Amino acid sequence: MDSLDIYVVDDNRDAADSLAELLAHMGHRARPFYDAGDLLEMAGRSKPDCVLLDVAMDGMDGLELTRLLRARFGDDVVLIAITGVPEGSAAVKSTFRLVDHYFSKPVDVYKLEAILVGR
Repeated sequence: MDSLDIYVVDDNRDAADSLAELLAHMGHRARPFYDAGDLLEMAGRSKPDCVLLDVAMDGMDGLELTRLLRARFGDDVVLIAITGVPEGSAAVKSTFRLVDHYFSKPVDVYKLEAILVGR
């Protein structure tokens, strides 16, 4: 499996750090971000292969971030939404329509790895 550049953004630092660390143990180059703006700034300098993004973040939420990433990269970046919010909410449904894959928290590591391998 090829190593991917993966950005993980979640305003919960522990969630972002632990998921990035897990992805690094899987052999990927994973970077945690705690703010969507910081992720966008870095993505402007270095395009990721994949972004895992929390739907419900303070400041810029996952829906707005997804729209901006799609506008900048189109389908060249795999977007995976992660949420702890009930899937019936409008923001979650809207985000899920724009991303390639989505998970409810906690992320199923085996399913995530299958997605990354199949990329």
